[in-house]
Amino acid sequence: MSPARLSRLAPAIAEARVDGLIVCRLPNIRYLTGFTGSSALLLVAAEGGGETVLFTDGRYKTQAAQEAAGLRVVVARRSVARALAGSVKRRRLRRLAFESRGASFELYETLRSRLPGVRLKPVANVVEKLRMIKSAEEIEKIRRAAELNSAAFQATLSEVRPGSTEAEVANRIDYQMRALGAEKPAFDTIVASGPRSALPHARATSKALASGELILIDQGAILDGYSSDMTRTVALGDVSARAREVYHAVLEAQLAAISEVRAGVRAAQVDGQARKTLEKHGLEKSFVHSTGHGVGLEVHEHPRLGRGEKTRLEAGMVITIEPGAYLEGLGGVRIEDLVLVTERGAEVLTSTPKDLLVL
Repeated sequence: MSPARLSRLAPAIAEARVDGLIVCRLPNIRYLTGFTGSSALLLVAAEGGGETVLFTDGRYKTQAAQEAAGLRVVVARRSVARALAGSVKRRRLRRLAFESRGASFELYETLRSRLPGVRLKPVANVVEKLRMIKSAEEIEKIRRAAELNSAAFQATLSEVRPGSTEAEVANRIDYQMRALGAEKPAFDTIVASGPRSALPHARATSKALASGELILIDQGAILDGYSSDMTRTVALGDVSARAREVYHAVLEAQLAAISEVRAGVRAAQVDGQARKTLEKHGLEKSFVHSTGHGVGLEVHEHPRLGRGEKTRLEAGMVITIEPGAYLEGLGGVRIEDLVLVTERGAEVLTSTPKDLLVL
């Protein structure tokens, strides 16, 4: 359990004018309590409204007691939601906030039917906003996950050769991650070659790699609960002059965006720097996603670095910088690093070189 993190929720609960907050999303429950099971709800009481309680089921009785030590744990005999509703009723709470993004319809209906006199108020991103700023311990975990991710990439390069399939390379990356100590990949590893690299979120397929193609590899590893995320685009043999031009334009855009990162800068400003650079090369329309996102217990967290995003970066945020250009028929290029925001600028946590690698 983290009393400090739980106490940081108090102002948000007070602002919502409720007696407590039901935390439904498992990453948020892990952040606040340390519990890593797959079935849980957390009732965080308003200041002076009683103790915070973790509800789970019988499979996690021992695990919850160990991981959430110091926190009251209720093991539900049947339904976790019903156990929580019963606790709310006994404590005579009248107004409850709940995470709208994590609550199931079943949970909402259980609360509504069993607590007819209780006002239910949906709220969004209450815990996620706290998670944006990483502690020194969290930063170290992400740093190690990034190092492992880079090592897995390096160990797989010999598998990237003509005749190998995208799926074979992706499977090898996943194997190397686990061999190096990762819990699992942070997401489905992307290996997309030739024209398929123009699909930003392509799935690895049985397509064979061929000489003269660009190959986009997007991978992430989870270590000690924390994610890493990296994309590199490599050339398999000689590629066209146009492909090289696009690669260097994207690299220029990525470096320009990284140079813009520092505490106090709006997220949209970093995104705009990448777009301005690609526009100079006539590639602005081929950049079809945001420049980055936060990374932590989840591989996609707040803040988002995109058009119109008003969030100001703060020291301790860990974000990706990943501009790309995708040209149908030719292929795509994306270059992505993990970056730590500091008062003075950006610290790049990804150690893999970014010069165009020709295999």
